[in-house]
Amino acid sequence: MIESSQRNDFEERHMDCEKLHLSCQKGGADENHHNHSENGQVHPHNDTDHVNETNGNLLPEGNGASHCHDENGWEEKSPGISGTDTAEESNRVVEHYTEKRKRQRDRDMTFQDMYNLNMDFTDEDDDSDWAPFQNNVASEKWFCANCTMVNWFDVFYCEVCGEHTDSDVLSSLSSSRAQEAAHIKVKLEDSSIQKSSLETRTLVGFDERMLLHSEVELKAHPHPERPDRLRAIAATLAAAGIFPGKCFPIPAREITAEELQMVHTAEHTGAVDFTDCMVTSYFTPDTYANEHSACAARLAAGLCADLSTSIMAGHAKNGFALVRPPGHHAGVKDAMGFCLYNNAAVAALAAQRAGAKKVLILDWDVHHGNGTQEIFDGCKSVLYISLHRHEGGKFYPGTGAADEVGVNGAEGYCVNIPWKCGGVGDCDYIFAFKNIVLPIALEFSPDLTIISAGFDAARGDPLGCCDVRIQAIALVVTPAGYEQMTHMLTSLSGGKLLVILEGGYNLRSISSSAKAVIKVLLGESPVYDVDIEPSKAGVQTVLEVLEIQKKFWSTLGSTLTRIQSQRRPYPLQNGKKEAKKKRRVLVPLWWKWGRKKFFYILLRQRSTMPELHINQAELVCERGPAVTSVFCAVFPDCIEVMSVCCNGAVSFCVFPVPGYNCQFAW
Repeated sequence: MIESSQRNDFEERHMDCEKLHLSCQKGGADENHHNHSENGQVHPHNDTDHVNETNGNLLPEGNGASHCHDENGWEEKSPGISGTDTAEESNRVVEHYTEKRKRQRDRDMTFQDMYNLNMDFTDEDDDSDWAPFQNNVASEKWFCANCTMVNWFDVFYCEVCGEHTDSDVLSSLSSSRAQEAAHIKVKLEDSSIQKSSLETRTLVGFDERMLLHSEVELKAHPHPERPDRLRAIAATLAAAGIFPGKCFPIPAREITAEELQMVHTAEHTGAVDFTDCMVTSYFTPDTYANEHSACAARLAAGLCADLSTSIMAGHAKNGFALVRPPGHHAGVKDAMGFCLYNNAAVAALAAQRAGAKKVLILDWDVHHGNGTQEIFDGCKSVLYISLHRHEGGKFYPGTGAADEVGVNGAEGYCVNIPWKCGGVGDCDYIFAFKNIVLPIALEFSPDLTIISAGFDAARGDPLGCCDVRIQAIALVVTPAGYEQMTHMLTSLSGGKLLVILEGGYNLRSISSSAKAVIKVLLGESPVYDVDIEPSKAGVQTVLEVLEIQKKFWSTLGSTLTRIQSQRRPYPLQNGKKEAKKKRRVLVPLWWKWGRKKFFYILLRQRSTMPELHINQAELVCERGPAVTSVFCAVFPDCIEVMSVCCNGAVSFCVFPVPGYNCQFAW
């Protein structure tokens, strides 16, 4: 049967080869070009290609292709077959046997044969069919439009902020009035503004050109510091009728190099300006720049400087700087943490040039403002207070410990309130404001208060990561918390207050928080319950800061005494922990496991198993006066009692209870 099938296969292939030879004759092919390679191209005749059938080659051994002629020497023609049909038929035959030959070769060859032949195992076929698979892989993840965090395809709501996968945040925040916000410009010298309104109005600094600062290089994860942050806040303010409407814009200008070099080195400003001629660049792996970034940074610093100057000059009572890129991480000569120029430092020095003798910078961004601290570390005319997440230096940027108080005779003018963990909410911030921030600020008595307002301690922020729930209560800083803190700071410096946007990367959280802050600047009084108990971690941090700062501020000593008298004592982090160690009797390991089994039976089988009660008096009588302690362990079929004597000897007593699961009761 096998020989018959092989013979039939041979005859069929021989007939196909004769057809192939005939088609080549019709096409004018040379008689030495009968063999075809695997890619369909014609190659010269090679005797080594004509091997036997078991090797799966095209022609059997000894049966090479030959011309077909009639008796007169003329080539025979197949009736009813044209040249085109013959070429197509030959191509199909070649493709069929090429594929069959590859399958047979791959099936017969071993790995050792492949290795000896040094075969190329790369796939030379067209791999365009992989493109749909790659698209499917890319579509398995989606990035939240609200907080930029990555989520899997089967999750329809963001796991960080709860935003829906198809949600359009900007459209939901915007309104018809939002598009008009960037086109309305009001000059400070406008005659329509009465002199009486200058003392109560609020200025807002914003310019569309700051939206051009964006990351050019497309990465797998969108950058959290993006232009949509300003768009979202502007849309929310416009929808609420705040800006444009109740607030007044200030003309934007680019800050000069002379003003910048009062804060930063010439090398740093030159490096930022050099990005004008670069499509994309990076100062650090997370601090990007494009050809518009230098202009945006100069506009942000210029708006902050002009706002502080206008407030000190009496043109407005307070202001809000809706600017980017942020600035509190930018140091004297370094750009980092998304920041190019330190906007708060530029505003503080501009205020001093306008007549302010002392300036308070309050930084409530969840990240420590290491750049601002570096700039004013040895300055007594600028007081820097920061509330931030620290975690012992493990949280970015790692600076801002409580013992960093200032240098070069300015000790005490740097106050750091470092939270030990995430989940520090409104109650902890307000507790710190009442007991640290306000007492120190009132003693300092600033002429202008600047808030580095980062809203990344709010709910759902991808970088703050402060969402911690305890008994279904989210321990984050809410818009009401930011509103209350702003209201508490309006009592300083005669109400002269400048709020500068720093961090915050959840579009809905920063929009609602910024709106709550601006409402306070407009004169609205917040309604907030401040009688909430702070967390244990928050109280411990406040006590540690008071212990350090009381040496520099006289009012903190009484505050520390009052808190310690009203509350149960919390041990300080660096204090000595004195605790009495209980005397324990060393017992074998198997005895400990027996005790664990006793508690398991006691908890899981109390209601179903019969009980065996052993009186304490019986055990006491048996152990004698020299026995110091008695231990019991219950097993399914017995109770073991271990007695320990005063000399260290151990004795055991077993109460067998066959057929019962026992429990011990004193």
